[in-house]
Amino acid sequence: MQFAQYGKTGLRISRLAFGGMRFNSPQDTGRMAEVVVAARELGINYFDTAPGYCADQSEIIMGEAVRQLRGMPGEFYISSKTSKSDAEGVRADLGRSLERLKTDRIDFYHCWYLLSLEGWRARKSGGALDELLRSREDGRVRHLVFSTHLTGEEIRSVIDENVFEGVTLGYNASNFAYRKAGVQAAGEAGIGVVVMNPLGGGVITRNPDTFGYLRSHPGQSVLEGALNFLWAHEQITAALVGFRNLGDVESAAAAWKKYNDGAGPDFARLEQQVKQAFDSLCTGCRYCRDCPEGIPVYKYMEAYNQMMLKGGEELRDRLKWYFGIDDLSELELCTSCGNCETACTQHLPILQRFEEIKEVYAQSARQ
Repeated sequence: MQFAQYGKTGLRISRLAFGGMRFNSPQDTGRMAEVVVAARELGINYFDTAPGYCADQSEIIMGEAVRQLRGMPGEFYISSKTSKSDAEGVRADLGRSLERLKTDRIDFYHCWYLLSLEGWRARKSGGALDELLRSREDGRVRHLVFSTHLTGEEIRSVIDENVFEGVTLGYNASNFAYRKAGVQAAGEAGIGVVVMNPLGGGVITRNPDTFGYLRSHPGQSVLEGALNFLWAHEQITAALVGFRNLGDVESAAAAWKKYNDGAGPDFARLEQQVKQAFDSLCTGCRYCRDCPEGIPVYKYMEAYNQMMLKGGEELRDRLKWYFGIDDLSELELCTSCGNCETACTQHLPILQRFEEIKEVYAQSARQ
């Protein structure tokens, strides 16, 4: 495993990082902790988690893994987050995370889920930023970073305030033409850059024919092509892959072993491909999950991806056989309040897509 300097922190982290938001059996703490330990044995030393991930079990899983990692050789680093805008909320989140993670210090603590500059200003005026700075001063936090889906220039404006030592942002080979300004801004500032959603929430690897253009040579898998694309960026410190199980870890580690940093991808060719279609795919971040009517919005958006890629029949099959949704009665509960679109990190037209999904079903009924 190759390691890269995380900005100016002096720490070197693995270029393949562990994302703890996709454990496939989150209630089985011991078995999922074994996945984390296996990743460490394969050379990964950066482990990311957050409150709420995996039915609020991810930090607990990581905490069990941390207990075991302490007995292994080499350094490892834990990352967690808070989205609170007030000092009390930050203190509560941090205290709970420290307890769950079985540690007295979090290596990389994120000011999480910055979606707008107004939201950033609210973190400052509400006392969250002051509390984050205090937590770094008193040693509960080692390095203060932020996680965001802001535009490139907005990211630059936050970086210019010289508060943070690194950034975690959404970036992958299906949307890079529209996201690269944020990576460039962070690289120019000399801060660490960890990219989340490197596989587009799994969309890229589940559609190897559609994303075959990522392969730079015969025999290369789409997974390898997508990760090689990220590793070829000198500004990117690490690709944060969400691992479900041991098989996912082994596949990504194998991709790293095959990586040749002397044979970078053709960025111009890839950018042309991306501009044709793919920036509007949902990455599956699930920030739209808190629908006041209980609609599982992310399920419909993930199925909509399948329709974009393969047609309406794929949408119906995905909803029925993958999510167990036989009809659209849930969508009839929608009040068009717009909460989901506000929460969407990609600013997708979710309500419009609901109507398009309904039309697909209506057309099927007419046939």
